[in-house]
Amino acid sequence: MPHLLLTNPTDTINLDDILHTGTGTQALSGATGLGLPPVSAQWIEGAGDGAVYRGLRLRSRDVDLPIHLLTRNRQELQALLGRLEMMLAEPCELRFVDDDGTYWSTSVAWQGGGGWTYGVDTTGTRDLTTVVTVRAGSPYWTYSRTFTQRISNAGGGRGLLAGSLVRLRVSPSQAIGTMRLDNGASTAPAYPVWTVHGPGTTFTAVSPAGQRLRWTGTLSAGEILTLDARTGTVVDSSGVNRYAELAAAPRFWPIPPGVSTAEVSLENTTTASSITCSWQPRRRVVI
Repeated sequence: MPHLLLTNPTDTINLDDILHTGTGTQALSGATGLGLPPVSAQWIEGAGDGAVYRGLRLRSRDVDLPIHLLTRNRQELQALLGRLEMMLAEPCELRFVDDDGTYWSTSVAWQGGGGWTYGVDTTGTRDLTTVVTVRAGSPYWTYSRTFTQRISNAGGGRGLLAGSLVRLRVSPSQAIGTMRLDNGASTAPAYPVWTVHGPGTTFTAVSPAGQRLRWTGTLSAGEILTLDARTGTVVDSSGVNRYAELAAAPRFWPIPPGVSTAEVSLENTTTASSITCSWQPRRRVVI
């Protein structure tokens, strides 16, 4: 069954250990903060009756985790409690793990809790129950799987060809393809990362809604350009910032939930040229 775990670069605490091994750390019923996040709705009130809705902003979420620690002796309880303490001392990752091993994750930081009352939350010297509160700065959960679509020049000339294209139009100096983006695992928009392998010039990606991201620079053979829509950054494989080569008013557009299509193009390509779009689905709620 699905379960929770906390992880950082040096340790992982499975919050389902007691159920499977008889000792360890176990998340108990009563966890909160896994559902829809808090919101700030914007309303404009005028001279007339009522108000006009202007938008919604998702806020950070607090997650309360009732957990039980059970060990074979006091020394093991001290060690397990020390691991939990060190896990919470720095930002870590909270994962909601599905039966197939995939998971949804969010970065969290310790917000409070972790105390207990002797004789009430403890039984002897080898177990205790406590509630830990962590805060996720992002209201979204991110899927562990990364989805990709790639197009490459399958033959000579300047056209980009690939099986992932639904439609292709080629002119003497430019190839334009329709890329199918299956974001069905998402219930929230997901931000793509575009990876362009040179040679080529003037990369363009147009969203299903017509938003345009265009880079007007030049890539030599072997050069790679990465455009990250979430962070709004454009860098090449040498680490050089190439943001200044974007066309006016760039839109780092997200991929909507469901299946959609995007128009992509790259000019002056060879058989070494390619465009890859990768993204991780996101959700506002896990269960």
